[in-house]
Amino acid sequence: MSLSGMPQAAPSPSPKAGTRRSVPLNPGAGLYSARVAWRHSLRFRLALVYTLAALALIAVIMLGLTSFLLGQMDRQFDRRLNDRAEALAELYTNVMGGLGTTLPPMSGSTAVVDQDGRLSFVSPALQNGVLGTKFKQRDAFPYLKEKRFMVQDTPMRAVTRSAGDFGTVWVALPEDDLVTARNSAATGVGLALLLLPLLMLPLGFWVGKRALGDLGKAADLADRIDPSSSLATLPLPAREDEVHRLLAAINRLLVRIEAGQAREKQLLGQIVHELGAPLTVLKASLARAGERTGDHEVIRAALVADELTFTTQDLMQLARGQLEMKLVWHYISAATLQGRLDRLVPNVQFTGDWTGGILCDPDRLTQALRNLLANARRAAGPQGSVTLNLEETPETVKFTVRDSGAGLPPELGERIFEPFVSGAGSSGLGLSVSRQISVLHGGSLTGNNHPSGGAQFVLTLPGAALGDDEAGDESGDGAADELPEETR
Repeated sequence: MSLSGMPQAAPSPSPKAGTRRSVPLNPGAGLYSARVAWRHSLRFRLALVYTLAALALIAVIMLGLTSFLLGQMDRQFDRRLNDRAEALAELYTNVMGGLGTTLPPMSGSTAVVDQDGRLSFVSPALQNGVLGTKFKQRDAFPYLKEKRFMVQDTPMRAVTRSAGDFGTVWVALPEDDLVTARNSAATGVGLALLLLPLLMLPLGFWVGKRALGDLGKAADLADRIDPSSSLATLPLPAREDEVHRLLAAINRLLVRIEAGQAREKQLLGQIVHELGAPLTVLKASLARAGERTGDHEVIRAALVADELTFTTQDLMQLARGQLEMKLVWHYISAATLQGRLDRLVPNVQFTGDWTGGILCDPDRLTQALRNLLANARRAAGPQGSVTLNLEETPETVKFTVRDSGAGLPPELGERIFEPFVSGAGSSGLGLSVSRQISVLHGGSLTGNNHPSGGAQFVLTLPGAALGDDEAGDESGDGAADELPEETR
């Protein structure tokens, strides 16, 4: 799905001989850092935040509810204890007023203590030693003022009530059931709070993955966009939510970027065209003047004009863009290519086997290798060495350019192949254009520092055997023995 009413980029043509092939420069680089650790993902952070929020909320609710229920049990226990004490106190008071009525038997841990602190009546539980001591009438009673106490690891709670002339009614009940309920509630709350994150975090992560799935797919597609080619818009999800709005905004930005790039290419092409003709005339005039006068300053100016001519060609290559560039395939001898390069960049040592043939666009390949050799000569200086080695196999043709200079700046890395990035004071276009030409040929260009010192660039092309059928009638050494006028 794409934005309604927006211009859509045309699909790239399938790679063929003579056509441009779109190859992502560094696919997947934008998302790699986000995938290094799962904790860096947005859906994990959302799941973690919601899990912690839910954990805090549920913890407050569970603790409040548990405290309320335990409080209710505690109050119910107190009511039962007080009701029993009041009933016994009232019973003893009524018996006192009943003119000799016999007291009913007492059950549980109950006792009546007279004003002297001695037992007047004792329940069977106390007589049997439920408190650890067997009490009987007229014994001193030490628990009269105790509200809570332990008896053989059993918590007890006691209350007292006045029984008139009988003294004081004392009633005690064990709290073991209440303590068991408290422990069970604490264990349940603890287990719930422990298991809740283990269950909610994966669930939240899964829900977040479903909710942000469209955004993840769009990020994968956006990461594969090649800014140097057509900027195709991203598909929009069916749901018109925040993700939909974000992707729609990105699509509008891509359309504006593509329009801006088109204007920049058009302007750059016009500038290069206006510079090309005067530079060609200037270069020819300086060359003739240098041959006629032998003046070293004139010869040096001719070399500068020649360098400017190649710079304008690199700018034209950049202005045309990869989608508009077409290769003109020819089968030329390696010796022909060597002769061209020897004229363009002097003092280059050619090594390897230059007796074979190469299937390529001669002008574009000459431009790519000339850029590499010119950079190597600048890095090595007038007294340094520059070598170009050719190694050919049935599958590949490999050109290796090596110089005796200081080597590549390690801080630049792969950025050395980006337009206008240079570590040697040049325009910064040569390596970018050379890599572009190698990719158009179905090959590659890499660069590093040689262990023995200096920089080394390897330009690899597919072998001629892979494209003989496509070369067809365009093959032949004589078809491209000389460069066009703008390149010579």
